[in-house]
Parts: sequence; structure tokens; C-alpha cells
Amino acid sequence: MLAPATAVHALLFKRDPKGAFGWIAVCLLAPVAGPILYVFFGLNRARSRASRIVPQALGANLERGELIADPPALPDHIADDYRPLAGIGQSLSRHKLLDGNRAEALINGEQAYPPMLRAIDSASNTIYLSTYILDAGDTGDAFVQALSTAARRGLQVCVLVDGFGDYYSLPRASRRLKRVGVQVRRFLPPRLFPPSLSINMRNHHKLLIVDNRLGFTGGMNIGDRHLVDDPNNRRPTRDLHFCLEGPVVSQLSAEFLRTWALAGGQPPKHELPPPQPAGDLWCRTITDGPDEDLDRLTMLLIAALAQARRSARIMTPYFLPTRELIGALQAAALRGIEVDVILPERNNLPYVHYATRNMLWEVLIRGIRVWYQPPPFNHGKLLIIDDEYCQIGSANWDPRSLRLNFELQVEIYGQQFAADIIDHFDRVRDSSRPVSLAEVDGRSLPARFRDACCWLFSPYL
Repeated sequence: MLAPATAVHALLFKRDPKGAFGWIAVCLLAPVAGPILYVFFGLNRARSRASRIVPQALGANLERGELIADPPALPDHIADDYRPLAGIGQSLSRHKLLDGNRAEALINGEQAYPPMLRAIDSASNTIYLSTYILDAGDTGDAFVQALSTAARRGLQVCVLVDGFGDYYSLPRASRRLKRVGVQVRRFLPPRLFPPSLSINMRNHHKLLIVDNRLGFTGGMNIGDRHLVDDPNNRRPTRDLHFCLEGPVVSQLSAEFLRTWALAGGQPPKHELPPPQPAGDLWCRTITDGPDEDLDRLTMLLIAALAQARRSARIMTPYFLPTRELIGALQAAALRGIEVDVILPERNNLPYVHYATRNMLWEVLIRGIRVWYQPPPFNHGKLLIIDDEYCQIGSANWDPRSLRLNFELQVEIYGQQFAADIIDHFDRVRDSSRPVSLAEVDGRSLPARFRDACCWLFSPYL
């Protein structure tokens, strides 16, 4: 009976007909293994329990994680050139586009971890930390010690680690934090009783919010691997993180509290005052996940590519875009937009690299320029449209980020900030080598077969 039941579940709840057909076939043709695989890999939906908690947690100044007062009118250059994109973002996000923000790029752990630790040490009220991985090692120990010291000072310290990412290093971060008195929750941990076996629906947010005034977000986990200049680092990993100040930090707090509530955390004891303006950037937070936020980021990425007038710059470690995104990339290139995609030449997940090579011809044949950055592996994520609009955050351009994980991105409108990020992107591109269509087409038959087999499983890589 289990095989027919799981097949019917796939029929009723899978949105993609190819995915539904595939799971039905697996469940019926392998009546024992099929349902087990479906339970682990096929159940991807979740419902948030957090919406009623956030307004209470954030205080009377916030509504659904944003300032109640309407933001001032958009600057002329945004109103003229980017109003369609800003309007789409308004429709897709629960947050408003807010003025008065500042953002600073932090490259690798050498630039990111010291200000994060200083922020924890200087906190006076609350510390919220959400990470997919908090590794053991010197860096992880420094964060655990700083969080423990803050908790002993009487601050409210809330740490959310992903239930699957918690197993990436031993001893587990959640146990280490509990031992030193830090309030910690695991997000949807796999367990047998009560059964919760899906390895999907991971919380991929990377957030540190201090006193609702200073926020850090981006793609960086916490661990020694991101200390690229350390000669003893055997697996150096480049990455990008960002320090944010201004009203957008309240949106980061709101999203932390939503996932904190979904993980069973209680509302904070303190009412959080709204952040003060700190700069001239317009920012907005958008989330994506296998709940009511499903496909929001995909739609926003498509809209951003359609809005491009001159250029689109993409940096991602994992590049397996959906059919809709491939079409948007091709359409942008056919309109004469310069589209550049930077990928790592050596990936930490070889099977993802192989799957990507199987589909690269689809973008190369339309004139999109793909670049391989030499080692060490680059885990950074960026989208820059023209010289005004940027997206930063945790999401990759692959099905796991766009359909299976809970992801968090921040939209940033601002020419000076965009210029700084473009400078970083262009320097990385100048150190990378172009990938040609002839190179992709010239793979040997065994390599093509291997790449195609990996690509077949791309929805779950």
C-alpha cells in the first residue's frame, strides 16, 4: 500500500509534471525502495508557523517585519529606470523598499569574521545568528566563545543552525552552544521519532543581527575554510559577506524570527527599536523557500534580467538554472545585453560541476560569456544589473536553492555600491579564463556520458 500512496501523493502535490511522472514511476516500479527515496528526497513542502509571532516579537514599530510608515518617494533614477523591477519586488516580497541604508562588502573570512566578532562583543541587547554550517576549529571556537560571553552578560542570544548542516562537523555546533549556555535551535533536524527524514527544506540563511541595528548576511558559513590566506588551510574557500546598517536590518530581524519560530523558538524578551538611517542605499529583503515563498526568487531573477539595459553580471558556485531562467538569460543576450557568468573551475561538489557542463552549451550558443575562476573554490554569490541594481545573499542558481532550500536575498539599489561590486566582479573575471562552446562540445564521449548522468539528477543536486 505504501507505493500507491506515495505515487498518489506525488501526483497531487508535485507541481512539475516531469517530476511527478518520475516519482510515480520510481514508487510503482520499486515498491520498497521508491517510497523510501520519496520520503527522503521528494517531500519538499513546508508551512510557516511564524507569521503571528513576528509582530509581537518586533514591537509596535514593525508590521510583518517592516516599518509601518511608508518609505519616502523613490529617487528619480530608480523611479525612471527601475520602477518596473521595484514594483515586481514589492509584489513578491513581504517587505518594502527602504531608504537610508549602508552596505559594505567583506571578502573572505579575513575581512568578515573580525567585524562580526567585534559586533557580538559590543552588543548591548540581542544577538541573532543563523547559519547553515558552524564548523569546529579556531573560527568556530571564537564564535562559540563570543556568543557564550554575551549570554553570560545577560544578553538574549539566539542561534539557529540548520538541522542537516549541524552534522557537517563534529562535535556538533548545537551541542557546543548548549554546553556554554547559549539558546540554540536546530532547523528541521532529521529524526526517526517523530519521523522527519527529509534532507531537503534546509535553512540556508546566513544572518548575524546585533541589537537590530547591525546586520551581516551573504553566502559565508562560519569556519576556518574561509580563511583563504591561512597557509595551513587545506581546503580554502573564497566567499563574500556583507555588513548592513539602516532600516533594512529590521527586515533581517523579522526573517530570523520567522525561521526561529518555525524551528520552535520562543519570541524574544525585548522589544527591538527600529534602526536609524545610516546611508543612501535603497534595500529590500526577499525570501524564497518550499513554503508560501516558493518560486519568488526565480521570478525576481527573471524580472531583473528582463530589466537589464546594458549588462548582467552573475557569480555563483552552482549553476543549474531552471528552464525559465535559461530562457531569460538567452533572451537578455539576444537583446544585446552583455551577460557574464563566473563559475569555479574546480568545484567542491564535482557532480554539480559535471551536471553544469552538460547544459553550458545552451547559454554559450546564445553569446553568454562563461568564465572559470581558478582555485581556490569560490562560494560567492552576486547578481549585478547595469550599474544600479545588486542582489546579495545565500541563494545559488540551482534547483536546491531555488526550490528546496529556505533562502534569503537582499536587493540593493545604489550606483556607488554597484560600482564597488562591479569592480570586484571585473577583477575576478580578469583573473578567470573564458569557456568556449568548442571546449564544451569537444568533451570525450565518456566525459559527456558522465556529465549527462549527473545532469539527470540535477533537480536534487
